[in-house]
Amino acid sequence: MELQSPQARILSCQSLVWIDLSSNRLNGSLPDGFGAALPKLQVLNLAGNGIQGRDSDFSEMNSITSLNISGNVFQGSVMGVFKELLEVADLSRNRFEGHVSKVQFNASYNWSRLVYLDLSENQLGGEILLDWIQSQNLKHLNLAHNNFTRQKFRRNVKTFSGLKYLNLSKTSLTGRIPAEISQLSNLNTLDLSENHLIGRIPLLSLRNLQVFDVSNNNLSGEIPASLLRKLPWMERFNFSYNNLTLCASEISNATLQASFFGSTNSCPIAAKPDLFRAQSNKARQQKGLKLALVLTFSMVCLLAGLLFLAVGCRRKTRMWEVKQTSHKEEQNVSGPFSFQTDSTTWVADVKQANSVPVVIFEKPLLNFTFSDLLSATSNFDRGNLLAEGKFGPVYRGFLPGGIHVAVKVLVHGSTMTDQEAAREFEYLGRIKHPNLVPLTGYCLAGDQRIAIYDYMENGNLQNLLHDLPLGVLQTTEDWSTDTWEQEDNNDIQNVGSEGLLTSWRFRHKIALGTARALAFLHHGCSPPIIHRDVKASSVYLDYNLEPRLSDFGLAKIFGSGLDEEISQGSPGYVPPEFSQSEYDSPTPKSDVYCFGVVLFELITSKKPYGDDYPEEKDATLVSWVRGLIRKNKGSSAIDPKIRDTGPDDQMEEALKIGYLCTADLPSKRPSMHQIVGLLKDIEQTGN
Repeated sequence: MELQSPQARILSCQSLVWIDLSSNRLNGSLPDGFGAALPKLQVLNLAGNGIQGRDSDFSEMNSITSLNISGNVFQGSVMGVFKELLEVADLSRNRFEGHVSKVQFNASYNWSRLVYLDLSENQLGGEILLDWIQSQNLKHLNLAHNNFTRQKFRRNVKTFSGLKYLNLSKTSLTGRIPAEISQLSNLNTLDLSENHLIGRIPLLSLRNLQVFDVSNNNLSGEIPASLLRKLPWMERFNFSYNNLTLCASEISNATLQASFFGSTNSCPIAAKPDLFRAQSNKARQQKGLKLALVLTFSMVCLLAGLLFLAVGCRRKTRMWEVKQTSHKEEQNVSGPFSFQTDSTTWVADVKQANSVPVVIFEKPLLNFTFSDLLSATSNFDRGNLLAEGKFGPVYRGFLPGGIHVAVKVLVHGSTMTDQEAAREFEYLGRIKHPNLVPLTGYCLAGDQRIAIYDYMENGNLQNLLHDLPLGVLQTTEDWSTDTWEQEDNNDIQNVGSEGLLTSWRFRHKIALGTARALAFLHHGCSPPIIHRDVKASSVYLDYNLEPRLSDFGLAKIFGSGLDEEISQGSPGYVPPEFSQSEYDSPTPKSDVYCFGVVLFELITSKKPYGDDYPEEKDATLVSWVRGLIRKNKGSSAIDPKIRDTGPDDQMEEALKIGYLCTADLPSKRPSMHQIVGLLKDIEQTGN
């Protein structure tokens, strides 16, 4: 629906004070003179549409007090949107740019009225100076997931004394968490995850705190005992991927896996059992006996120590020399290194493992080398092999500091020079989207180019649909299979017994997220990025069960060296034009075809080829489903496991979208931008 179609009726209502058009199918742009025609407008809610516009669209809305335009395509300077009377501003999930600095916030605008501010998931830059003097009434502040420059966490947080919600996730914060944060006594939610913070966790005001997330930082030291005692009464917390020392034996294994993953779980003294419960009367009665036993044992150890002291002193010098030699040998492991998977052998032609740097984009001060990759993956052991794809094998590993990564080795080599490959990796590392697997870093090991990605905890769609019992999480050695709930996925709860993919709403979410990722690559990048290998095994699910597309942009790093293999395609995903003599090279419409196959897989739970297609011999998934749709029998292709979890007409509409995507002629296929719109038009009812 075009937004401008009802413009005459809306613009004639000059007395309007409240407009709510949220969560519809609106697109296009705001009508010209929208603000000037509605001089009394106080509340405007356009959230969750596809409206395009700029900051200038709000230049004449001088009476506005509440503005929600989240989840649209507005761009321009973020400061151009704000007005004097504004109390609630949700501009999240748009494309606004500019800085949110002291000068701009204080000099150009009186923020004393502002109560709610959400600028998350935009493209804001510069520094965040947390000393907005005139914002004492602010209760909710969310600046997460922007492009801010690196900056220290300022100590002026006490300015926000009334703050209840503070989200600074992925805002490039460095240094220590200031102790002054304890002065925010009203704080209910504090999210500082995915930054570069160091040092200890300071004491916090715990009276109202319910959500606390400091995961993916470089924090160290012990977690404050007062905070540990608070955890059982909190709604959500996460300390994962830090260098923290945890001294609490009463924390369950499930909680350790979910909220302390990747942290150091060691303590130099015995864990105190009274962190989560008081000592029993029996334990107190035995305290004297235990003390006597400890003293006796200490005396025995002291005598034994004196006997060995002389011998130990004589051997001390020699032992130190041995340790030094051993350490030196470990740091100078020599190559070249050869590794073998089930289908290929690859060689890292480097002489010294610690002489080849590993670049981690968001942690440039950490001096990782190829030797760290060897240690992280147990020398690229097959036991850490996650998958083997067209570009090469993928290994799982932990880099120093608890950085959980997936390491993809591009075994075919590259026609690019090292400098060209490094520039391309750097470019791909800057491409961010909620539905893309982030490229964390890279390593140039001889002729091999190694891509390092964020690790996706819940595997890929290929595993979940075809390789594992439906909906069962892949059972690697430390993935948690315990029941858990995700706040933002109300239809995806109690994972395990009911399964992940037995809900139509969830499958629709995967399809829409994957489509958004491809639409961003095709229409949001300049020049456009053609994926070239879209398939179920390229679609991953992250910790929050959000779909993320992997392997984007890798084909360019190979240059022309992979053209022949790309032209062959992945079985079951090959567009018809690939077999034609006049075929030149992949296009965005090639990706559209492959996406259509993935959509068919999501709805039918059948493999692209070699599966059992009823009443069809020598068929593929595409030919089988397209034949049923032409006969108006598309509903018979729907997976019975999801048939009762949503309206059949929604699933049939999704099959028709897949039908459009898999048209024989590329020109007949819709663009990924259009596909996103079509999938959004399918109402998500779910169960």
